[in-house]
Amino acid sequence: MRTIKSEFITTTVKNLAMEAGTDLEPDILEALLKARDEEVSLLARHVLELFIANADIASREKIPLCQDTGVAVVFIEIGQEIHVAGNLEQAIQDGIAQGYETGFLRKSVCDPLTRVNSGTNTPAVIHYEIVPGDQLKIFMLPKGCGSENMSGLTMLPPSAGLQGVVDFVVKTVVEAGPNPCPPLLVGVGMGGTFEKAAFLAKKSLQRPFGQASKRADVAALEEDILTKVNEQGVGVQGLGGNHTALAVHIKSFPSHIASLPVAVNIQCHSHRYKQTII
Repeated sequence: MRTIKSEFITTTVKNLAMEAGTDLEPDILEALLKARDEEVSLLARHVLELFIANADIASREKIPLCQDTGVAVVFIEIGQEIHVAGNLEQAIQDGIAQGYETGFLRKSVCDPLTRVNSGTNTPAVIHYEIVPGDQLKIFMLPKGCGSENMSGLTMLPPSAGLQGVVDFVVKTVVEAGPNPCPPLLVGVGMGGTFEKAAFLAKKSLQRPFGQASKRADVAALEEDILTKVNEQGVGVQGLGGNHTALAVHIKSFPSHIASLPVAVNIQCHSHRYKQTII
């Protein structure tokens, strides 16, 4: 049994929160550069250049990529041979609070009824998963609400088939228009139950940007949806062109014979995430 001190987890989460707020990962930058080179609209291409320049300035000067520094969503994979000395939940929450304070990141979390700000950007949304091994994997995903608010979920009848899935995802993205700051990463959860589909859509954002699903039929569906989304012409920041979305990630799960849940979790062009393994 391996022991990890909760204080070390707090420091790790603190650093991840600050880094996620200012530094885009290479896969995101590569996707933006590729989109710029392939964009047919001169105006959209110019905006993509601005996105790339913004990412460079944010990284060099350690200032937020966006004024909306997001709700902190944290995925934790806990090896079953690990013992955490201390309170794991509190360690993560403390790390988020310290990271947002030290990194001068805007604190946006408030009570849903009173709308009073917590002042710490906590509580974070934390998802735990027990896995084999003696490691602790932390995936930090600050989720801005310009994109989060444009997400959607539907309970389709099985008779809707794949066409129903495609139609719902495309409709959700098109109706979002410029609000989620396209070009987008579109996360899709398919199957399971009401809450499982939403979780899968969010979890699909963990996959390296644009990496196809390992299931050939799901990968084909991802490509079909991406093509249809980009054919609608919403484009970069709603200005037209051929890059409304940069990638579609789908995670599927078995569902009841009488149900076909589908969730869409939209992510803006500034797909901020950081991960580490302890």
